[in-house]
Order: sequence, then C-alpha cells, then structure tokens
Amino acid sequence: MKSPTVSLHVNKKALFDYEIVQGYEAWIKLTGPEVKSVRAKQCNLKGSYVSLASGRPILKGFHISPYEHLPHKLGINPTADREIFLKKKDIDHLIGKMKEKGFSLIPTEVYSKGNLIKISVALARGRKVFEKKQVLKERDVSRDMDREIGRF
Repeated sequence: MKSPTVSLHVNKKALFDYEIVQGYEAWIKLTGPEVKSVRAKQCNLKGSYVSLASGRPILKGFHISPYEHLPHKLGINPTADREIFLKKKDIDHLIGKMKEKGFSLIPTEVYSKGNLIKISVALARGRKVFEKKQVLKERDVSRDMDREIGRF
C-alpha cells in the first residue's frame, strides 16, 4: 500500500517563470519546529532556489515561519539555508547541466509522503516575456473552450 502524498505548498510563480525540463524528488533536512510549521502550511517557496556550489544541494530562500506554539522562538532564522538530499548520480548530472547557460535548479513543491517532508526540485530554463504571454494566451483559450463545452 502506498503512503498518501499531501501537497503542502506549490511554487506557482516558478512554474510560470520557468520551463520545467526534468524533475527530482529530494528529502529536506528540517528541525522539529520547522516540520510542524511546514505541516501547518506556514512556508513559502517564492524566490527560493537550489545552489550546488559546494557540491551538495543547498536550498536558499525557503521561508518557514516560526512555529507559533513554541514558548520561546529560539532565535530561529526563517530563511536559513537548508540542506536537501538527492542521489549522488542526480547531483553529478545536475552539476553538469548547471554549467550550461540558462539552466536553474528551482524548488516547485513541498509535500509530505507518509511521515516524511519531501521537496520536488526541477531543472528549469527561464522563459522569455513573449513565452509567458503565450502561456497566458493558451490558458485563456482553454478556459473559454471549457466554458463553451459546459453550456451544452
């Protein structure tokens, strides 16, 4: 029996700004209060990215609000760098791809899988302004078609 997957946060801005080339599933290293905040959906991926400069994937800019039921806040930094865990083969592949021009490694979703908090990261290429406009246009056309079909 598969463990249920519950989406906790989706980075919609990144999905619009980038064209996803390939996705990866990774574990994220969190402390106890951070896990509770993420499960309560008190997190934000907007503006975050993954750095491979040290040879290890480090998630930067991932905001996790301090857990509200703690008696003291312990001086927690909400946007601290967090380590994520990928397979060694995937890390080597990503390091090679990141050297190519135009590729970025961005987080797209945080979700829980059973008792674990996982993060979906994607190798992505930035979209140009005209490509973003084309995506919006296609979305509007498909929405209009769905409305017309629903009338009959």
